[in-house]
Amino acid sequence: MQRFLALLVGAVASVLAFASVAQQALVIRPLAERKVAGLPSGELYWRIENYPSEEAAQAAAGTWSLVAVASGKVWLFTLGSAGGSSPGGTKVSEVGPIARVAAPQYLLRINEASGPPGSVTSVHSHPGSEAFYVLAGEQSIRGAHGTMVVKAGTSEAGHGAAMAMQVSSSGSGELQSLVMFVVDATRPFSSPASLP
Repeated sequence: MQRFLALLVGAVASVLAFASVAQQALVIRPLAERKVAGLPSGELYWRIENYPSEEAAQAAAGTWSLVAVASGKVWLFTLGSAGGSSPGGTKVSEVGPIARVAAPQYLLRINEASGPPGSVTSVHSHPGSEAFYVLAGEQSIRGAHGTMVVKAGTSEAGHGAAMAMQVSSSGSGELQSLVMFVVDATRPFSSPASLP
């Protein structure tokens, strides 16, 4: 009986250890942000470009642009209409259309999300829209309307404001993604939420 209990305790410990690894928190790191009084007119898209240096990216940045360094590269993210380009940049992707939010002031932010397979965020929402560009691995965004999967080298526009979601590293390798936000700057950036 004691041997059975010892084996049972060992099995439970193994399951708990696996569950804690599987539910490791996704690491979220803010890379750049800026507050703006208004948004560009028309349909909104995030344009993602690479630059040879931070100085070159800053020189090309406009009112709705953010410069960030991630994965050994310099990135310029510009919110605007589809089909644009910035001088001196190499276009990587264009993501949109981005859901608009009405606000007295806006926060544009770029975050980096990273983590091993199985790492997740808590269920949360933002007071605005979110878009994703995956550099490595695979990212899943679970929401009330199902699960969106974004693979390495691709981008997707997420849902609009106040949509509950949980983001995870769902591939077989380490996730590294860049996440673009347009949110109401007068409200908390992220709030706990629940999924049905």
